[in-house]
Amino acid sequence: MTRRVIDRPVLVLNRDWQPVAVFDVATAVTTVVREMGWALDPETYQLHDFEGWCAAAPPGAAIIPTPSRGVPAPEIIVLKEYGERPARQASFSRQALYRRDDWRCQYCGARAGEDGLTIDHVMPRSRGGPTSWENCVAACGPCNRAKADRTPGEAGMRLRTRPARPRWTPLLRVPRGQVRPSWANFMV
Repeated sequence: MTRRVIDRPVLVLNRDWQPVAVFDVATAVTTVVREMGWALDPETYQLHDFEGWCAAAPPGAAIIPTPSRGVPAPEIIVLKEYGERPARQASFSRQALYRRDDWRCQYCGARAGEDGLTIDHVMPRSRGGPTSWENCVAACGPCNRAKADRTPGEAGMRLRTRPARPRWTPLLRVPRGQVRPSWANFMV
């Protein structure tokens, strides 16, 4: 099944040309028509309003058929105002914690799926331990129950790694297999 032109992905750049989102062609064209952004020619890097884009779209651009004329589909648009930036640091969540700990119990090293892991507070919450990257680790059920409401030292257990904020940062979420070659210079 081929994808309709209006459903294809379009990279959205902020006013400072940083990637902030991926829209479908329909939303991207609406953004340009409403004068909230410009269509970007990926070869010349020239910005176009809607009429300019229709007149100067690069050869080979996909065309959205309309009753009155074909509208070239942009691959990249640039917002006129600053849009919301993606987070610069990983947000704390159960999934992100499991990912940081490589889906392994940080006490015994057993690899477990999401159903087999729990979040353990190194300094128990009952003693003021915060729910944070620096105080939480993935733990299997047996190890978490064995540690209970104690510190690892009090429970005679040893952490495999010291908990810390992950070094990776969230990336722009692009559906798998939809990155276009024209986006390469912006997805560094």
